[in-house]
Amino acid sequence: MNKFSLEQELKNNAYPGRGIVIGKTPDGKRAVTAYFIMGRSENSRNRIFIEDGEGIRTQAFDESKLSDPSLIIYAPVRVLGNKTIVTNGDQTDTIYELMDKQQTFEQALRTREFEPDGPNFTPRISGIMHVENGSNNYALSILKSSDGDPAACNRYTFAYSNPIAGEGRFIHTYMGDGDPLPSFEGEPKRVEIPDDMDAFTDMLWNSLNEDNKVSLFVRYIDIKTGKYTTKIINKNQ
Repeated sequence: MNKFSLEQELKNNAYPGRGIVIGKTPDGKRAVTAYFIMGRSENSRNRIFIEDGEGIRTQAFDESKLSDPSLIIYAPVRVLGNKTIVTNGDQTDTIYELMDKQQTFEQALRTREFEPDGPNFTPRISGIMHVENGSNNYALSILKSSDGDPAACNRYTFAYSNPIAGEGRFIHTYMGDGDPLPSFEGEPKRVEIPDDMDAFTDMLWNSLNEDNKVSLFVRYIDIKTGKYTTKIINKNQ
């Protein structure tokens, strides 16, 4: 697979929706993940990321304007031991709870489907990073309707063992803006991951569509120690 410019992928797509990036820095010392949310409606745009333990959750910026919390208020990031779970919905909790009961990432997601927001039927995208004793691996998943048919759920999991330094994978919910919104297609895109966390965060935030971007989370995890650094940017201040 060709390597894509993550900056250009974001700049050329006004509405990728929600996106997950997972990879490893060029020096091979840190595992990396990023998660962003966007919105077209007032309800979707009325959100911020806040830290919640070792993870984060979404919260209404203005509680008086929150009309429907069902698909927009959730914990995008949770940490279970040496595993970091990143998703675009409440399936974060499903993965956390079932993996805590010794089920696998895939087994947990078999209990879920795409979001019930027809006619879009937004895909559920999920990622998991495993960092332990100086090594790491990760997987990405997408649960999507079959060409918009709510009766059929297509499930895809992509696993990356001993990921290559300086590379990551990018998956997002929508191919672009539209009505209905077209679901992501194909393999997660191969992208570059830099050593500089600040530069990576700035590039992601500045590349997202100014009108539609809402919040961004970035985390770099030391593969030897498990210690991490987190950055959060919210459009609503």
